[in-house]
Amino acid sequence: MGTATEPWKQLLHNALQSNSNLKHSTYFQLATIGSNGRPANRTVVFRGFQENSDKIQINTDCRSRKTEDLKHCPFAEICWYFTESWEQFRINGTVDVIDGSNPDPVKLQQREKAWFASSPKSRLQYLGPNPGLPSISEQPSQESSLDPSSGPVGAFCLLVVDPDQVDYLNLKSNERIAFMSRQDTNGEKLWNSEGVNP
Repeated sequence: MGTATEPWKQLLHNALQSNSNLKHSTYFQLATIGSNGRPANRTVVFRGFQENSDKIQINTDCRSRKTEDLKHCPFAEICWYFTESWEQFRINGTVDVIDGSNPDPVKLQQREKAWFASSPKSRLQYLGPNPGLPSISEQPSQESSLDPSSGPVGAFCLLVVDPDQVDYLNLKSNERIAFMSRQDTNGEKLWNSEGVNP
C-alpha cells in the first residue's frame, strides 16, 4: 500500500485530456440521499477543481432538490465514466453547499468566482422558475437579461465535493485501484492506494 498526496487526481486529469474531444466527458452523475432515505441521482457538469486542492466544484440552483438532499445528508458519490478510454471514477465524499447566505467570506468569494467563470447563457438559467415545480403553460416566456458585471443571483449555489474515497476502474487494462484518504497529525489529507480485483 503506497501513500501519495492526490494520485487519483492525475488519473482523472489524464482521462479528461484523453477524452477531451467528447463534449460529454465533463458530465458526471451525482448521487445523494434524500430526507426520505431514498437515493437520488442526476447528471451535473464538472466545473473544475478548487484551487490547490482535490475538491470538485459543481454549480447548481439552490432551489433544486439536490441542495435540500445535501443539507439533510452531506454525503454524495460521483460516478464518472469516460467512453473513449473506458475509465470509471467513483468518488465518494462530503459536499459543502455554498449559497449566498454562507457566513464565510472566503466561501462567498469562491461562489462569486464560480459565477463569473460560468457563461452568460449558463447564468441566465438561475433567473428561471423554481426547478421541479409544475410549469405553468400560460406563463409568458420572460426574456431575462443580466448585467454581465453583476455578482451571483440568489438562486446560484456552488457545491464543493471533498473526496475521501475514490474507486478507479480501467476496463481496457482490467485494472482497479482503491484510493482512501486519511488525516495526518497536522490535519493534512494523505491518500493511500491499493490495487484491488476488478
